[in-house]
Amino acid sequence: MRAKFNSLSENIRLQLFVVLVGLLLLVTKFTAFVLTNSNAILTDALESIINVVAGAFSLYSLFLSARPRDENHPYGHGKIEFVAATLEGSLILVAGGAIIFKSIANLINPVPLQQLDVGIILTAAAGLVNYAVGFVTERRGRQNNSLVLAAGGKHLKSDAYSTAGILIGLLLIYLTGMVWLDGVVAIIFGLIIGYTGYRILRSSIAGIMDEADYELLQRIVRVLNENRRENWIDIHNLRVIKYGSTLHIDCHLTVPWYLNVQEAHDEVEAVAQVVREQIDPSIELFIHTDPCIMPSCAICSKANCEVRRQPFQERVEWDFEKVIADRKHGTY
Repeated sequence: MRAKFNSLSENIRLQLFVVLVGLLLLVTKFTAFVLTNSNAILTDALESIINVVAGAFSLYSLFLSARPRDENHPYGHGKIEFVAATLEGSLILVAGGAIIFKSIANLINPVPLQQLDVGIILTAAAGLVNYAVGFVTERRGRQNNSLVLAAGGKHLKSDAYSTAGILIGLLLIYLTGMVWLDGVVAIIFGLIIGYTGYRILRSSIAGIMDEADYELLQRIVRVLNENRRENWIDIHNLRVIKYGSTLHIDCHLTVPWYLNVQEAHDEVEAVAQVVREQIDPSIELFIHTDPCIMPSCAICSKANCEVRRQPFQERVEWDFEKVIADRKHGTY
């Protein structure tokens, strides 16, 4: 519990740092836009507004998700992280649309550019800082299963990639004098920004709707197969629900019917220990035990079973599709 609290505190401090850096970069990029009048640089500056607004809301969501469970929120407050990520994705989509609209307008009515050399230097410096902060933030988010930090870090990195592309366009404009390239570059990266917003929005809505995370489920099935004990006859109805940085796993574990309550509990604890050691130590598991039935004998490798009702045929590797189904292996 203490480790988890420390992790949340670190997440909050990191997100506060991200917001402060975002404010600094916002001023830098708008300074570059005022100096150059470049629509491509404005693209970068507008996205920085989104970074700051979304970052501030994400900071609030981390404060809220760190609150302990209460009677009204028995699973904690972690779902707020999905709301924050939804807001961020939506804002990015809006920014992408605004950028494209303004760029088309500037292609129709071109605006002269100035001081591109200064604008290029300021934009390049902001892009480097954005990438560094984004890299650290995304890595921390993945380590702590924080959707807010992971989404924010991914956005900052994509912002840095966009900045790199914009810099290439600015250099071409600076060297060739073709002002119309400014609008074209802005439209291209407006589309890229919009797609990034869509991906973040899609991921956050999936979390709100408790969509199955197949990649995580497959990893759990693989770990359980590799560490299987003879009393683990079958696992089925495996589900994972995310509440912010906390993962809740439900499943049914089939054990020999003659185990007493303490023995069955020990098997449940063994499953939980394997998952926590090899997946995530903060995972919460709710495991329901089922007694074995006659068809289970054919796939049960338990030696010296005195109540076996049919001979063992083969050990069945737990198949992902069957493990997530609400049916025991051998009953299909």
